[in-house]
Parts: sequence; C-alpha cells; structure tokens
Amino acid sequence: MVAVEIVRHRRARRYVVRVAADGAVRLTVPRRASIDGGLRFAATQGPWIARERQRQLDRSAPWRDGTCAWYRGTHDRLRCESGRIICGDLVVDLPPGGDVRTTLERRWRALAEDELPPRCLELAARCGERVARVSVRNQRSRWGACSARGVITLNWRLVQMPASVCDYVIFHELMHLRQPNHSRRFWREVDAVCGWWREAERWLRKHGKEIL
Repeated sequence: MVAVEIVRHRRARRYVVRVAADGAVRLTVPRRASIDGGLRFAATQGPWIARERQRQLDRSAPWRDGTCAWYRGTHDRLRCESGRIICGDLVVDLPPGGDVRTTLERRWRALAEDELPPRCLELAARCGERVARVSVRNQRSRWGACSARGVITLNWRLVQMPASVCDYVIFHELMHLRQPNHSRRFWREVDAVCGWWREAERWLRKHGKEIL
C-alpha cells in the first residue's frame, strides 16, 4: 500500500498521477471531480507507479562500477578502475574521493558545450534559419527551448542520446523560429527537415526519463 497525496487543482481537466523524486505519489483532482473516482483511477496506475518509484530509487542510488548509463545512445555499464571511469569510448579521470556520477556528468556537460552550439548552427544553416545565440543548460524538465528573440537553449544531456535523436531535438527547436507552437503547421515544418522525427519521439518516450 502506497500513501497518495491528493491535491485539488481548479485548472486541472483530468486526473493526473505523478511520482516525486523521493517516491511520494501525488494525485491531482479537477475542481469538481470525485476524490473516490481519482483514487480508483490511481489504483489502475499501480504497475506504472511501482515502475516509476523504482526508477526514482535507481536514479538516486550512487553510481559505481557496473552502473548502467546512457552515452551516445548506448546503454553501457560503467567500469571504474585505476582511478578512471570508462563509459564506452570515453575515459575520465576520477579524483581521489570523487563522486562517479558528478565527475562523469561534468565531462558530458563539457562535451555538450563544445559540440551542441556548432551543431545547432550547422543545422540552422541547412534549413535556412538564423539563430541569435545557442545556450547549453542543465534543464530538468525539457530537452530544449526557443525564445522569441531567436535564442536556442539545449539540454547538455543530449550527448547521452543517439545522434539522430539529438539532431531531432535541435530541428524541433529551430522550427519554433517559424512556428512558436505545436500546431499541425509546426509538425509539417519538422517533417520537412527531419523525416525521422517520429522514431526520435518514440525513443524519447521510451528512454527519456532514464536520462532526465
């Protein structure tokens, strides 16, 4: 039995179940909806809740030799030996007493800051768009963003994805320069420059939470 925190929200249109980073389960109930109905809905989500709680536990566990992590689209087991972290073809020095995850993510972010801005500008030129600036950030809930001023923001975790999925995220944000919405016209623009976007979306739905 898992305790469920119930929250009424006047703007909610449907029941929503979420699992927080600490494993707590929250049920959002629309203003005039039945709480009993919400609890029945939550009960149908039992298998998903169990998986999500386990994912949160796995995420908070310390990384060590044998931990699996995504890098360049491959889910590899880390090897920690002789003061080094080995992840695929990447070798990172681990300082004495250093944290494996912190050390590895610091390197990934440095790689992202070197690689993502020029790749974004390259893809922008390919589809005839001008970008004011490209920023790489530590976003916790999105892969990228496009501002009205033409600034593209990209999540450094894109380097953990397959190259095709990373490119899709960049094209997605670039097309917001043309269509600042997710209308049918926007998706037609995406399809014209990134014909594999559906496959990329499926990858993100399946594996995105393992990275974020």
